[in-house]
Amino acid sequence: MRDSYDVIVVGAGPGGSITAKTCAEGGLDVLMIEKRQEIGDPVRCAEGVGTDALKKHIAPDKRWISAEVKGSRIIAPDGTQILMSSDVAMKDVGYTLERKVFDRVLAQNAAMAGAEVRVKTRATALLKNNGKISGIKAMYMGETKDIKADIVIGADGVESKVGRWAGIDTSLKPHDIETCAQFLISNIDPGEYSEFYIGEKYSAGGYVWIFPKGGYTANVGIGILGSKSGKIRALSLLHDFIETHIPHGKILELVVGGVPVSGPIEKTIADGLMLVGDAARQSDPLTGGGITNAMDAGLIAGEVCIKAKEKRDYSVKTLKEYEDRWRATIGKEISRSLKVKNLLIKLTDEQFNQLAHSLDGIDASTMELPKMLAVLSRKNPKLLWELRSLY
Repeated sequence: MRDSYDVIVVGAGPGGSITAKTCAEGGLDVLMIEKRQEIGDPVRCAEGVGTDALKKHIAPDKRWISAEVKGSRIIAPDGTQILMSSDVAMKDVGYTLERKVFDRVLAQNAAMAGAEVRVKTRATALLKNNGKISGIKAMYMGETKDIKADIVIGADGVESKVGRWAGIDTSLKPHDIETCAQFLISNIDPGEYSEFYIGEKYSAGGYVWIFPKGGYTANVGIGILGSKSGKIRALSLLHDFIETHIPHGKILELVVGGVPVSGPIEKTIADGLMLVGDAARQSDPLTGGGITNAMDAGLIAGEVCIKAKEKRDYSVKTLKEYEDRWRATIGKEISRSLKVKNLLIKLTDEQFNQLAHSLDGIDASTMELPKMLAVLSRKNPKLLWELRSLY
């Protein structure tokens, strides 16, 4: 590693790699570091992604698409199902990825564009000059090195330290995070639809998911809202679900982690710094999905880095364009999803059943989620009164 770059990206997930690639294509000198020794591993993600949102950044490739799904089923506590096609289903339905390959391909694309990629390299602090961020302290193979940069991109996930070092409040309260556990299950025929099991019967303030992965395998996971977990353990509930619904399933892998469902944080920039993806709390509070949001934000961040280099101005005044652009697009969706989430976590299983039954006789398969919620609001005005201004 050299002593200085135009941009340093901390974290080689989808958001970090898209930022690095965009900057490199714009002629910037880029270093992207990843603290783990393998990009994309371990996978802490259900791996679902929407086709149209993905195609904005990369052409689909069989190397990293595990399964193509036809849509999703939302399953109420009493078993009532709501079917949605992939064209109109939630943003995270369409493909089930193989993140271990997908993330590496994105990092490779960044490298091919000219970015330098270093694994097993950890940022340990930010460098500052007259109060402005001027690079990072990095540890590689037990040695610490100061590396200067005009802009640092924090793409270091939900546990992001970069933001905190910059004085940005990235703290998460219990109701702002989902504790998740997921098994890769074999000896299962999950069909061609992703499934979402909702209600307290299955989870506390979250849901259970089954994402087909092809070859008689599926990602089966659960999310529990921190404020509702108490003594409930996500892993125990997930085991119970599998024993009941997939008794012949064989566990091949286990991953655990946290997903921010807080909605937008107050700021994602500082002089010489931008936050991207989960570090910026850009995941969807309703679904927990964040792959394409991170990629969208990474593209914007990269474009703003290029403009900042042209101006030779890396202050908040210039970087504010990033903040404005992502909040006007991704941020609006996140804010709306947060309101829906905050309402749904208050509902009982009986109320979820009531909502599902109110769609009897209605073909919801071709409805986009906003339209479905609008129909549910009209049919259940007292129950969903808080959504009246959204739909």
